[in-house]
Amino acid sequence: DTKLIAHVLEEIHPKPSLYPNGSQGLVEALATWSDTTFFEPGAGLSMGLNSDIPEPVLEDRKAFFEFMDFDELESAVPHLYGQFLAQVELLERQLQDGRPFVLGSDISGADILFYFPLWMATGNFPQVAGWLTDFKQVQRWQKTMQGVGHGDVTDMNAQDALDIASASDPRAGSGVLRNPGNLVENQEVTVTPTDYGSVPVQGKLIGLNHNRVTIRRQDSRVGWVNVHFPRTGYQVEPA
Repeated sequence: DTKLIAHVLEEIHPKPSLYPNGSQGLVEALATWSDTTFFEPGAGLSMGLNSDIPEPVLEDRKAFFEFMDFDELESAVPHLYGQFLAQVELLERQLQDGRPFVLGSDISGADILFYFPLWMATGNFPQVAGWLTDFKQVQRWQKTMQGVGHGDVTDMNAQDALDIASASDPRAGSGVLRNPGNLVENQEVTVTPTDYGSVPVQGKLIGLNHNRVTIRRQDSRVGWVNVHFPRTGYQVEPA
């Protein structure tokens, strides 16, 4: 999950920080807003207005986007536009003083959280960009973000990733924090998203705190692996 990926990246490469000037709590709180209030109408527009989506992709998204009524998408387009543009207006206000990035002079995780729903919607349906012309600060900021680039990218195919996982030994668990569900270390549990894509993953609980859930499970392709989830937005319960 992206929320946890960002947290781990910060641990591995703390400079430059995704959370400058002590902004980690704010940025991580914004992640839930971005994943729901901003992302969901953007995803609806991407699905409802793009007739060129391949059928296998469409069927996959139907199973994943449980919040979306695909039979009613066409009639819901005006509402989706309204909800999406209301979030763009928030960004416009935040940038009104001419700041280069969402939180000020430094790029942060907040910029990523605002940027990706816009990138998704305009990339899947260019007509959305026509509705952004009234948001002059947002357009300026988008150009700044596009200029950041993608850093140094090393391509890796799926099989190479599986081979690395197969040749690696999982780390020891971090322990299980006292919790209201009375879950204990090495207990068999399931972890399930509570927003959409609600497919449970089962394994032994080896790590649980207020930020992260870690289970150990055996996979037919790579053997024993640790699977990590953010604590927010995931339900952990006995298997």
